[in-house]
Amino acid sequence: MSDTRPTVATAIRAALNTGDPRAKLMTTRKLVRDWRAGRLAFAFDVAMPDVPARPAEPELLPPNRMPKRGRGQSERARIALFHALAHIEFVAIDLALDMAGRFGAEMGEQFVSDFLQVAADEAMHFALLDRLLRDAGSHYGALPAHDGLWQAATATRHDVAARLAIVPMVLEARGLDVTPAAINRARGAGDERGARILTRILADEIVHVRFGTKHFAAVCASRGECPENHWKTLVERHFRGGVKPPFNDSAREAAGLSRKFYGMLA
Repeated sequence: MSDTRPTVATAIRAALNTGDPRAKLMTTRKLVRDWRAGRLAFAFDVAMPDVPARPAEPELLPPNRMPKRGRGQSERARIALFHALAHIEFVAIDLALDMAGRFGAEMGEQFVSDFLQVAADEAMHFALLDRLLRDAGSHYGALPAHDGLWQAATATRHDVAARLAIVPMVLEARGLDVTPAAINRARGAGDERGARILTRILADEIVHVRFGTKHFAAVCASRGECPENHWKTLVERHFRGGVKPPFNDSAREAAGLSRKFYGMLA
């Protein structure tokens, strides 16, 4: 009997092609529920888009044209920080969806499950941050955002090892380094709600980086590569920004990313 269920690839592509933020959240959540409930077939019958749909706002600028946020504790600086974080989380939904849809056939069902969990977490993070912005009298899209985040996906779309090396193991790992300071700034400004949201994001990002390191190690084992050496090669080849301290060593270690990976590059 033929499988008449819609495919997981079709559902992922539909979510990637949804630009409106609220609609993307709803589409992503439904996709993840359907996958977990067995309503989607493990089949990859459509290609992923090169670039996901984007909302009309925010205006996307090159990183070097982004206005400085400032490090103060004013309401304006606080809104700018949380808007920047909301944009990162919004793009992270697409990065996780593309990971599952582009490489799922090669990597298997557990890989798809892991990165659809990442997509659901990022959607939840975005929703929390957007609600916080709205309660502060702003919203996602009110400020410009930088357009460099998807460049990592474009540069690594040919190879799952390169994608894992750069997105979870560099970009998300950087979040482990900088989020504790953001939590402290929020608390210092009396923003306990913002601090709680950031603490939740930090805990989830440790899990996301762990997914990345786990699957990267599996790919390296299948290819006969040393994970630490291959990671360094891929970072030097595909990541322009460099891997710079300070590092949150304890969070990175909890995520399976020991200093054997990044100590030499730093």
